[in-house]
Amino acid sequence: MAMCGAAGLASLRRAAMVVRHPPRLAANRQFWNLAKGFGLGFATPKPLHNRPPLKPGKVAPKLSVPAHIRKPPYADRGDFPPWADRSQVHGEEGKRRMRASGRLAARVLEYAGSLVRPGITTDEIDKAVHAMIVENGAYPSPLNYGKFPKSVCTSVNECVCHGIPDDRPLEEGDILNIDVTVYLDGYHGDTSRMFFVGEVDPAARQLVEVTQQCLEEAIKKCGPGVPYNVIGKTIQTIADKHKYGVIRDYVGHGVGQSFHSHPTIFHYKNSQSGVMQLGETFTIEPMIVQGGTKCDTWRDNWTVVTKDRGLAAQFEHTLLITEAGAEIMTKLD
Repeated sequence: MAMCGAAGLASLRRAAMVVRHPPRLAANRQFWNLAKGFGLGFATPKPLHNRPPLKPGKVAPKLSVPAHIRKPPYADRGDFPPWADRSQVHGEEGKRRMRASGRLAARVLEYAGSLVRPGITTDEIDKAVHAMIVENGAYPSPLNYGKFPKSVCTSVNECVCHGIPDDRPLEEGDILNIDVTVYLDGYHGDTSRMFFVGEVDPAARQLVEVTQQCLEEAIKKCGPGVPYNVIGKTIQTIADKHKYGVIRDYVGHGVGQSFHSHPTIFHYKNSQSGVMQLGETFTIEPMIVQGGTKCDTWRDNWTVVTKDRGLAAQFEHTLLITEAGAEIMTKLD
């Protein structure tokens, strides 16, 4: 589950500022509007895809978790825990528990994907995911994290991340990211991937395939002593080659006993300091878009969509840094 990085906080501050335009700029805008009215070559931008605009649906009440299930500290309070400032480095017992939570997250995600079809609602997917997680003795990590109301994130079409499951039926041609995190035996396993709803447009399919390539190539670069910023450089290079944008406001993160911690993983070219440590766990989760990288957040304070309505895609794995490179902890056996 991606979190808002420093760039995202800066965007929020900028959005809160009142901008007063000087008279000359106002006059220029009047000319621009007049020119468009006379058809002087200022064409309306061509839509990036043919999908209907995403709109908020009805959100059902959050589901309950049996009392015997071990919960993370925020589960009852609904707060945002402080971002832990140290990497989560594990001994053998910690690795064992991380592997268990990662395997369960992978199985749940695979099951969720098997439900994807035209006509099903993301709320129905949420209920199925919730049931499978608690049946396996785990807690759905997104539930009540910062008061997030559901047990899984479902992001459709132009939704970049943190989509809240609702009563909107999936439609033929949609693309969907399902983001699953489970808290099992005191450890979080975090993963997501894209799914096609029936037949999709070739441009949408290419976006999804390139995004998956971005994640896979970034994982290949990981290992002890490797700078964190190699990840962003690798992803940006691939995205640039295909003329896609890389979302900057949301990042990968350390994961383990804490849902989110150091390191912050930027998915674009950056000069971040620090290197990967043996035994450390973190996520890589690039969000790649068709058009511009500017985003809007809905009034629910969670759903993030592209400002220009370009399609978005995301893939995510939890990784363990090993002597051989990186072990993918959320990969199906």
